[in-house]
Amino acid sequence: MCIIFFKFDPRPVSKNAYRLILAANRDEFYSRPSKLADFWGNNNEILSGLDMEEGKEGGTWLGISTRGKLAALTNYLQPQLDQQARGRGSCQTRPSRTRARSMCSPY
Repeated sequence: MCIIFFKFDPRPVSKNAYRLILAANRDEFYSRPSKLADFWGNNNEILSGLDMEEGKEGGTWLGISTRGKLAALTNYLQPQLDQQARGRGSCQTRPSRTRARSMCSPY
């Protein structure tokens, strides 16, 4: 199961405290290939890890843009997997690059 934890404090009591603490696990499939977090391509606008599973490459589960947009995606197991299903990671890249709130269906 994928989990996202976050703590937001708009007015931290100390100047050394964080306003946002965010932690997430990627997937229950630990052997699924991925790239470490880095800025994407030539524009350096999105910072995230990248899914490298064959046929679903290029998506992400957690990313942030230089404009301050944050996208996170959790996962759940289905009784039967659709091997032809598109990777949901592409849902993260479109909103991070645009002004739209979301362009993906939850299913």
